[in-house]
Amino acid sequence: MNKLSDDLLIESYIKACKLNLSIDFIRLIETEIHRRSLTHKIKVLI
Repeated sequence: MNKLSDDLLIESYIKACKLNLSIDFIRLIETEIHRRSLTHKIKVLI
């Protein structure tokens, strides 16, 4: 996850949610979003 840009991480999260991918995978992305302090970006987009 460290190699993903912030924008790509957010995009991956949105697509994973729309495609109803594994909740474990979505939570993994969410954890990284929180670690990078990007939660404000997903609240605006969703």
